[in-house]
Amino acid sequence: MIKPITKIGLRKNARIGLHKNERRIPKGVIHVQASFNNTIVTVTDVRGRVVSWASAGTSGFKGTRKGTPYAAQATTINAIRTVMDQGMQRAEVMIKGPGLGRDAALRAIRRSGMLLSFVRDVTPMPHNGCRPPKKRRV
Repeated sequence: MIKPITKIGLRKNARIGLHKNERRIPKGVIHVQASFNNTIVTVTDVRGRVVSWASAGTSGFKGTRKGTPYAAQATTINAIRTVMDQGMQRAEVMIKGPGLGRDAALRAIRRSGMLLSFVRDVTPMPHNGCRPPKKRRV
């Protein structure tokens, strides 16, 4: 006996795949890590889940140019552009590290038109640090 082939309906109304860009994020946190060699910008939602990130290396800079303020500015613009399309309007900024890209990244965030609730410096500070090496005897 041959079973009849059931017809599959048209998939006009069915949702095909996952649409990541349809997720609306009204508020987020922008983490800027600025070292002397590189600048990494990570954008998360308020729960801490990463939405977008960019570094000076992924923005097309190589070698010593990754630590420059211009590279930090370009990196910040790349990271923020995707979340602005997802509807993010308000953000908190956490800046970490002693690098040259600190001020340039903050300037780029302000220029993007996003409303900032606060800017916080979260650079880790040692309370007494590591033990120094013993004195040199000549």
